[in-house]
Amino acid sequence: MPNSFNSGLLVFTNDLRLHDNPALLAAARQSVSLGCVYIDDRKQTRASDFGLRGFGSNRDRFLRQSLEDLNEQLKHLGQHLYYDDGSFTAKIAELVNLYNIEAVFYSVHAGLDERRRWQALMKAFASVHFFGHHSSTLFEADQLVYPEGFPATYSKFRKNAEKWPIVAPRPTPDSLPPSFLPKQRTRIQENGRIKKSTSKGLSFGFRGGERAGLKHLKTYFSSGAAQAYKSTRNALDGWSASTKFSPWLATGCLSARFVYRSLREHEDAKGANEDTYWIFFELLWREYFQWYAHAHDAKLFRFRGLAKTSPLTSFYPERFRKWIEGCTPFPLVNACMNQLSHTGFMSNRGRQIVASCLVNELSLDWRIGAAYFEQQLIDYDVASNWGNWQYIAGVGADPRGGRHFNIEKQTAIYDPDGDFIDKWTSAPAIENLDSVDAADWPIEP
Repeated sequence: MPNSFNSGLLVFTNDLRLHDNPALLAAARQSVSLGCVYIDDRKQTRASDFGLRGFGSNRDRFLRQSLEDLNEQLKHLGQHLYYDDGSFTAKIAELVNLYNIEAVFYSVHAGLDERRRWQALMKAFASVHFFGHHSSTLFEADQLVYPEGFPATYSKFRKNAEKWPIVAPRPTPDSLPPSFLPKQRTRIQENGRIKKSTSKGLSFGFRGGERAGLKHLKTYFSSGAAQAYKSTRNALDGWSASTKFSPWLATGCLSARFVYRSLREHEDAKGANEDTYWIFFELLWREYFQWYAHAHDAKLFRFRGLAKTSPLTSFYPERFRKWIEGCTPFPLVNACMNQLSHTGFMSNRGRQIVASCLVNELSLDWRIGAAYFEQQLIDYDVASNWGNWQYIAGVGADPRGGRHFNIEKQTAIYDPDGDFIDKWTSAPAIENLDSVDAADWPIEP
């Protein structure tokens, strides 16, 4: 394909990698000169209705490591990452005007706010060519043809999706067009060098960046872990119990298609079984929620979600504080929440348990749990996070109308000897959720 535009702008968002990046490849092929940019607009983000802002320290660290790695990777291709912070739309508009940008290349995001800001830019710059590419999914948009509407359940989606072809990952360019953006003293790191985590447990294994993600992917499939995945995936702790691909998938440091290809190569070499199939099964779960977010837009964040009636829950500040601080009457929930606070990660089983507790035992609005996960999780993905919370709360894709986990039973199954609770608990569980009764009288201990 011949170069078509004198000046192209490649805007990185949730695609912080060089491999299998269709937006990057298109920009390389269609631009004579190219600016690579990342706009950090977190300071502009308004606090949620619950006072949460969207980025905890662990998530911030992982993102900054990913941006540093991307910048280093671009240098090998004769480029650099121009980093700036502020309003996303204002900063992109400024660059378009300042450098007479003819074409903008970007990856399509599942988030509604992220898609709306691109729509605003397209409207403001009608003469500029905008090229959006699906970089986070296994499938292309034209593969999802549903005359009767998007499937209401994962099962219906999966039965079709398992038959669809998945295109091979795109090649990585050998070089990139020269940049017209100035090289700047890095502003990716704030307040000096990023401090290494001193948290116990899983955090040591998570380092942001494409190279770290690819190394982990190779190590995982070189081990025997995939051959026993289904039987270990519900473990509450342990590095090799589950794939741990999610942080790199969420930031786009790993491509879902590249993970899928690596899985197939592993099956060709080591054999396919129910365990390796289950990795594909869960890649499809992730895929389902990506397109679920596109299909339902603002309903993804609505209290009643896709349901006709709202849940019978509310917001109790004291109960929420005790949930996030790991001070509930449920030791397993407390341990999971402490793990999340220290590491920015929690097992899938743990997430289901603490979400069920928040909705069913604490009678709290599910959206505050989703917002807190958004703040804390290093693998936060808008589609998977909010879709899964809707699922637990019974206002989304669950045909049963919600999930209520028996915490005592879950403890007996997944932590029978109390090892996980001992590791992640620093204080005994409390007996009372509330310090006052309905009439605001203190509750005696």
